[in-house]
This record gives sequence, C-alpha cells and structure tokens, in this order.
Amino acid sequence: MPLFALSSFLAAGLYGVSAWQLLRGPAAARSPLWVSGLLLAGIVIHAALLGASVFQPDAVHLGFANAVSLVAWLSVSVYALTALRVPLPGIQGWVAAIAAVGVLFPLVLPDARAVPFSHTFGFRLHLVLSLLAYCLLFIAALQAILMSAFEKRLHHGAAAASMPGMPPLLTLESVLFKLIWAGFVLLSLALASGFVFSEEIFGKAMSLSHKTFFALLSWLVFGALLAGRAIRGWRGRLAVRWTITGFVMLLLAYVGSKFVLEVLLHR
Repeated sequence: MPLFALSSFLAAGLYGVSAWQLLRGPAAARSPLWVSGLLLAGIVIHAALLGASVFQPDAVHLGFANAVSLVAWLSVSVYALTALRVPLPGIQGWVAAIAAVGVLFPLVLPDARAVPFSHTFGFRLHLVLSLLAYCLLFIAALQAILMSAFEKRLHHGAAAASMPGMPPLLTLESVLFKLIWAGFVLLSLALASGFVFSEEIFGKAMSLSHKTFFALLSWLVFGALLAGRAIRGWRGRLAVRWTITGFVMLLLAYVGSKFVLEVLLHR
C-alpha cells in the first residue's frame, strides 16, 4: 500500500478511536491524556498529508476532496487548541469523527486541480480568513445541533442526567454566540479580501457568482442573527435555526459548488 494511503488510514484510525472514546464519556468532561495524545498524533499526520496533497511545489491544489480534508483538519485543530482553556461540551467527539472521514476524501477523489494565482499574497490572505471562518462556523453549527438535541430531550421530560456532564443550555448558548461572533468577523474579512484582491486572486473583477451569492447570503443570515440577539434577545430554537441556516448557505457557497462542478459535472 502506498505511503500516502497508509498514512491516511492511520490518521483516520487515530481520529476514530479518539472519537469513540470521547463520545462514550461524559459530554463536558476533559478527555483522558492518552486520548488527547491520539488526537494530536492524528492532527500531525493529517497535516503532513495536506502538505503533500494541497501545498504542492507548482501551486495550491484545492479541489473538492482536498477542501473537505483541509476544513476537517482545521476544525479539529482549532477545537484542540480551544479546548485547552475552554472545552466545547459535546463537540469534541463529533469533530474527531468528521475528521476521520475527511482525511480519507483525497484517496477517494484524487485532486489534480491547481488553483491559479495561488502564489499571491491576496490569495493566501483570503484563503486563511475563509478557512478560519468556515471552521468556526462549522463548529458553531455542531454546537447548535447539540443544543437542539438537548432541548428536545428536556422538553420530552428526559432528565438532564440522560446526557451526563452536560452544562446548562445557557452555557451552551453563550459558547455558541462566541463562536458565531468570531466566525462572523472572519467571514466579513474574508469577503472584504475577496473584493479588494479580486483581480489578484481570480484574475478578474469580482462578479456575483454562485459562490459569492451564497457567501453573502450566509453573511447576511449570521449578521441578522447577531443583530437580533443584541436588539431583541434572540435565543433558543430561533438561534439554533438561524445558525444552521447560515452554515448551510456557507456550505453551498464553497464545498457545495465544488462538489457539483468537480464531482457531478467533472469540470
């Protein structure tokens, strides 16, 4: 088996074992040291794989499969760093499980698409801002789904003990809006960099493409949610729905468009 494939399966296995251990333990408990070690090993191997498949000598190769793998790695890395000080209850196992799947995507759909102008400063700035915004809002969407599941259990008469270690909904909501604020600021900067460096990044002036339309729509949804929270105190199910809707728009903007063009249309 080639080294790249073997390393991919190894990273997926490390993520998978970490996810299994994290999901079977208390939702808000800190992970055992050996689980953190497995997760860190998976992150390091995954980073080396991305260096080989995405950041090649000729250019950045960022088609659908590599984009999914990169977002999965960035999400699990951001969570691992954040959890050192502020654990995100109920999220850690799901992020690791998704990373276990994401790291295998380049094996299934090899990526030969080089991104033009990827050597420029504007492209690199836009890429970093976009990916950071994407992964923070992705984690926020997972947090919203967790809140929705927990709230349904409570409303159906299930005791809080049915999800051991779970903090109060108000605590989960506070974490959610911190993630959304950080993601919204980064998304705003990513959109601004796209407009400012459009010719440097894309070789032409910014136009209202499928990707731009859904990115702006996502920005409007998250902006409206934050405004509603500040002005009218939006929370609970309303906040959860808006968060998930905003992330779906962002998903369609980037990964969705790449999936349609590259996987379905082979373009």
